[in-house]
Amino acid sequence: MSDEDRLKALLDEASQRIAQRVAGLEAQLDALTRARRSESDDDEHDPEGVPLSAEWSRLSGLLESARRDALLAEEAHHRLIDGTYGVCAGCGKLIPVERLEVRPFADRCVACAR
Repeated sequence: MSDEDRLKALLDEASQRIAQRVAGLEAQLDALTRARRSESDDDEHDPEGVPLSAEWSRLSGLLESARRDALLAEEAHHRLIDGTYGVCAGCGKLIPVERLEVRPFADRCVACAR
């Protein structure tokens, strides 16, 4: 398998993991939203666990992060299609394969990312 094929497979796998993470977080947040509707507004003193509002805030942040990652994955796929995947957006040099193996969505080499 060529480096290009291996990197495309890594990119596809990472994209699938992110899509699953987004779907899972959306489902959790939806379930929590339904639970919040049935609870009183004053859940801050719940002795049996994390307040629903705190959990909602945590899940919302995780979902926002996962959606940003999904956008990065989409942008990387566009670069793959137009032939600029693996080319640093900063200096125009090739991004080392080892970096792309670790960060498949990277659009900059290590030097330009600093």
